[in-house]
Amino acid sequence: MTTTLIRTDSVRKVFGGDAERVTALDGISVEIKTGEIVSLLGSSGCGKSTFLNILAGLLSPTGGTVQIDGHAPRPRREVGMMFQRSLLFPWRTVLENVLLPAEIMDLPAEVSRNRAEELLTLVGLDGWGERYPSELSGGMQQRVALARVLLPDPDLLLLDEPFGALDEMTRESLDIELARIAQLTGKTVVLVTHSVYEAVMISDRVFVFTARPGRLAGIVDVPFPRPRDLATSGTPEFAERVAQIRSHMETSL
Repeated sequence: MTTTLIRTDSVRKVFGGDAERVTALDGISVEIKTGEIVSLLGSSGCGKSTFLNILAGLLSPTGGTVQIDGHAPRPRREVGMMFQRSLLFPWRTVLENVLLPAEIMDLPAEVSRNRAEELLTLVGLDGWGERYPSELSGGMQQRVALARVLLPDPDLLLLDEPFGALDEMTRESLDIELARIAQLTGKTVVLVTHSVYEAVMISDRVFVFTARPGRLAGIVDVPFPRPRDLATSGTPEFAERVAQIRSHMETSL
């Protein structure tokens, strides 16, 4: 039986005070199951990244409660976070960049190196370990960043538009790759995106946020088996889910 990994109840986040008071989130109540891929979708400034940072334990909610596996969120090994930029160190090789979490967390060196090499193979970069970031394309750099976040073997991946700066073809390829890796490893994934196509392509469910203050406008189930391929996007069912999400977005502005 699939368990609930993330549970939020009436989450609210306010920044500033008095005249500068801004309500970023208001009344977000959701449950996310272990092994799910969920996308957070909405217009810019609707609180998607704020909500992700609350799940990561980087921000505290102003009101409401958040539980990750029964505990209040905090930065820990079981939670991995990836951003729009790869944030690789240019003076470190690809392998050394992937191994960075092992150094920070003081993980066993030999075991970590073996796992890093396996992860580079998993993300399609076998043989690239001794190269430097400047020798890689943007898509390849994001693959390195994905391998790095997977190194400590987190249960939960929080991804803040990790492929948003890439060209469309590279982005589609990495979306499929991400879904494949999540399927292989059983990870739970929460993804912030502005792309309806991306959300439907890789998610089990899509949470649509209203414009600020961010509230939940609707939840759209995406029942297609995964991992998916590009042929999935050409089906009437895919178009139906896209239209359903766009309808929620249009009524929430």
